[in-house]
Amino acid sequence: MTARLAQRDAPSITERHFKNRSPPRKMRSTGLIMCVPPFLRISLLLTLSVHFVNADDWPQWFGPRGDGVWRETGIVEKFPAGGPAVLWRTPIRRGYAGPAVSGTRVYLMDREIDRSPGAKRESARTGAQAGGERLLCLDAQTGKTLWEKSYPAAYTMSYPAGPRVTPLVDGEFVYTLGAEGMLICRTKNDGEEVWRHDFKKRYQIKTQTWGFAASPLLHGNNLICLAGGDGTTAVAFNKVTGKEVWRALSAGQPGYCPPRIIRHAGREILIVWHPESVNALDPANGRTLWTVPWKIRFGLTIPMPQMIDEEHLFLSSFYNGSMLLRLKKDHTTPELVYRTEKASERQTTHLHGIMNTAVLRDGHLFAACSYGQFRCMEALSGKRVWESFQPVGLEKPTRWGTVFVTPHEDRYFLFTEKGDLAIARLSPKGYEEIDRAHVIEPNGADLRQRRIVWSHPAYANKCVFIRNDTQVICISLAKKN
Repeated sequence: MTARLAQRDAPSITERHFKNRSPPRKMRSTGLIMCVPPFLRISLLLTLSVHFVNADDWPQWFGPRGDGVWRETGIVEKFPAGGPAVLWRTPIRRGYAGPAVSGTRVYLMDREIDRSPGAKRESARTGAQAGGERLLCLDAQTGKTLWEKSYPAAYTMSYPAGPRVTPLVDGEFVYTLGAEGMLICRTKNDGEEVWRHDFKKRYQIKTQTWGFAASPLLHGNNLICLAGGDGTTAVAFNKVTGKEVWRALSAGQPGYCPPRIIRHAGREILIVWHPESVNALDPANGRTLWTVPWKIRFGLTIPMPQMIDEEHLFLSSFYNGSMLLRLKKDHTTPELVYRTEKASERQTTHLHGIMNTAVLRDGHLFAACSYGQFRCMEALSGKRVWESFQPVGLEKPTRWGTVFVTPHEDRYFLFTEKGDLAIARLSPKGYEEIDRAHVIEPNGADLRQRRIVWSHPAYANKCVFIRNDTQVICISLAKKN
């Protein structure tokens, strides 16, 4: 569908709804720094500050370049005896949104349920769970809370633990997208609101089954988001003013896969994969270049589309399996190389991961599959090479078993749903684990009441920042001189 220009600027909305509510409880860091004697505190702070010299940021979902790769040097090859050092721990509330790290600050979203009698009566009447979403800004060296901003958000989706989308930090601003579709731009230094859009009200849409979970994409001066609805499935806003720049595509629901920019045949292309089709758009104006229909069961478009080489685009989903497209130089409809035609949860053909994006190395894709089997597959042929339960830390097939894999130099850091952090090498020959440590408790729960932590870590400042439903921690991964 041809993109349509917006007709109005962002509405101005205040946080007046919270005036009559009790203020949120003030969280205090209980990290390592707060536990040491004063005479040692200065020494420890000087030690920690080394991590921030010439350090890399992780300012958005999937890292600074949006490709999930960690490029810092001076990182441990193996954990020290007793496991990696936890530099600090800070109490937080529930949520799935991963942390973002920019300079000496960490940004994180969470949620608190409103358990007041009035809220319970309202929830019984509407079916929505009353509560509020919150953006936290922490000191990356100490874990101390610098500021926090809250707003009401009644939840209507399944898995209502909290926000799903990692904050995005750019220049002087931090952008957040709540699970009920509230997009807010704030100043990153003090959290003051600049502009906001309520997707549900603005576009007259409903929250999809598992909420709004597709991370926005920053491209030039535009913030590209998946909203949903007729002609507004993909929407671009000016990142400074919030003014709508273009809108495109129509789908019953937007899905959960972040929009992504790829390069092909000398131009940038915006890939928007929603539960009805894979689409290529001109990122400047939202004009559709091509569309490949692909009906995804239960709307589970989650893992990021990725280029295998200069002309092949790979996609994967839990129920439907995988699809490989060969892109054409004239940007017309791609050629289908392979697509999983008949898929069941246990008898799978290709890769069927629930939420982890496969990593590519030497023409092979590596990812957790539908029952936690970590698999290696030839990217261009779809041929499976090997599988193992070891990376996810499972002893038997477990539905939705998940691990988040982050490439670093010639090896990989794997964070599992059980709260383990592993260092390993991946190749067509097999999985080679170098080290593993249990770093955080999996205190969330899936629909089958398994204890899990489903949040992607942030790798920055020679550290890894990890959260569960009660705390966020900073772990040093710096190599000792």
